[in-house]
Amino acid sequence: MTGSSDLGVEKRQAELSSFVMKEVQRILAQCDEAKQGEKAADVPSGSPSKDLTALAAEFLGRLEAEGARRLNAQACEIASRPRSADHPPGHPVLAVCPRGGARIAEWAGPVAGSTHFETRFGIPRSTLHWWQRHNDVVAFRRGSRKHVFPLAQFIDGRPVLGIRQVLSSISDPRLAWLWLIAPSPLLKGRVPIELLREGRTIDVASAAQAFSLLESLSDD
Repeated sequence: MTGSSDLGVEKRQAELSSFVMKEVQRILAQCDEAKQGEKAADVPSGSPSKDLTALAAEFLGRLEAEGARRLNAQACEIASRPRSADHPPGHPVLAVCPRGGARIAEWAGPVAGSTHFETRFGIPRSTLHWWQRHNDVVAFRRGSRKHVFPLAQFIDGRPVLGIRQVLSSISDPRLAWLWLIAPSPLLKGRVPIELLREGRTIDVASAAQAFSLLESLSDD
């Protein structure tokens, strides 16, 4: 079983490498055309072409989109397989494709309500709700009025910095948290919430914005 899984990973890596090579060849061809056009227009050889930046941005965008698509396809494929005893409900794979009706903790990881934070960390409910209103924490509704909060976003009883920036790009709390706890191709396969816990707020905020743009493009 492990051998077939490894073959599948190698096949996907080969496909992605082929995609990257084709994109590089396409970009180089367009760069050559741009240079020829500059020579024909008698543009000084040392001046940068305005199109090169756009071409590079297009290439990176296509590469990240393809990487995200392949990662999500692989995760959904794995999540659809029957789970064994050593594949618990809280496995990170399920964070990508949570099943309908699943309890919050099954796909979001450990969560707790305001009573836990007040008892464990001495955080008043008013403070927790203030964080929630200002998008400093991700919260999920449980029942008609109560909310629960994923514990992984807290360090020493305070939310990690950067959650607000992520929610400004990915406004849906469920989608934002799923993105935060899954390996991201936009961050070289790192898990965004782990990077926030390391203080890399700018990197995660930029990746969240890029993810949001890619999602909006895929919806068009």
